[in-house]
Amino acid sequence: MKVLVTGAAGFIGFHTARVLLDRGDEVVGLDNLNPYYDVKLKEARLAELSPRNRFAFVKADLADKAAIDKLFAEHRPERVIHLAAQAGVRHSLTHPEDYMQSNLVGFLNILEACRHSDVEHLVFASSSSVYGANTRLPFSVHDNVDHPVSFYAASKKSNELMAHAYAHLYRLPTTGLRFFTVYGPWGRPDMALFKFVKQILADEPIDVFNEGHHARDFTYIDDIVEAVVRATDRVPQPNPDWSGDKPDPGTSSAPYRLYNIGNHSPVQLMDFIAAIEKALGRDAKKNFLPLQPGDVPATYADVTDLAADVGFEPNTPIEEGIRRFVAWYREYYGT
Repeated sequence: MKVLVTGAAGFIGFHTARVLLDRGDEVVGLDNLNPYYDVKLKEARLAELSPRNRFAFVKADLADKAAIDKLFAEHRPERVIHLAAQAGVRHSLTHPEDYMQSNLVGFLNILEACRHSDVEHLVFASSSSVYGANTRLPFSVHDNVDHPVSFYAASKKSNELMAHAYAHLYRLPTTGLRFFTVYGPWGRPDMALFKFVKQILADEPIDVFNEGHHARDFTYIDDIVEAVVRATDRVPQPNPDWSGDKPDPGTSSAPYRLYNIGNHSPVQLMDFIAAIEKALGRDAKKNFLPLQPGDVPATYADVTDLAADVGFEPNTPIEEGIRRFVAWYREYYGT
């Protein structure tokens, strides 16, 4: 089929596009190549995709409605995997306007284009950050998530609400995917694994927030993409048992579903750092700091629904995933 992948020069978008091409799909990639992090890394990802048959790239901004409408009119995608967004919890503390344009205005443009183009299925990236102030673990898609603790999280929660409205009003099948701390080769330089490896190799101290007492459900990129593709192939149907008397946040009377995609095995931050030290063969200098604004102490995904509906759950051990990332990093940067 023909699939539009937004954010195709991004971490998850690049890997998703590559897997779709490998299985024979036609992929249209959209990205604006913004400078939130190293544009050369984004261009290098695109360089891996561009020679492939059945791949077309469009450089455009999500907030540019005319450009989005033109893309849909020219390419007529059957399904859309919307991964483009302004990422980063900490950046949202100082630049909330970036999230308004990309994550809200841009997402509305995608919804409208899907509606008017009769797209079969819209899959979009949400985030584990929507759980916010929730403390009951593991996090379940059937729990309410009404207390975000960052504007980034609020923008992702807004995406879920906007998508549900379109599923209800226009019967546009939509699936939201809450990603839990994605890592792996070709990863984002603003994420902890990338920064820690870079700093340890440079013999620089790493910042360890919350005095090292974080726990994260680190999820390897190959597992993320497997779940994304399987979810894309499963067009959601209305839940016949859904009731407005006891509304289930994870399903709906509309063709709408939510899934967690996480390794469902939280790792303590100090164990995560130890695995990096082992893969690099050297110790880290640690600078212990308090919890940052917008951060949560722990994440842990309940993937019961994902496993039941698409027949897959992430399972790559953190040691193996870090080893693969370090091997990629050393090769890519020649260290």
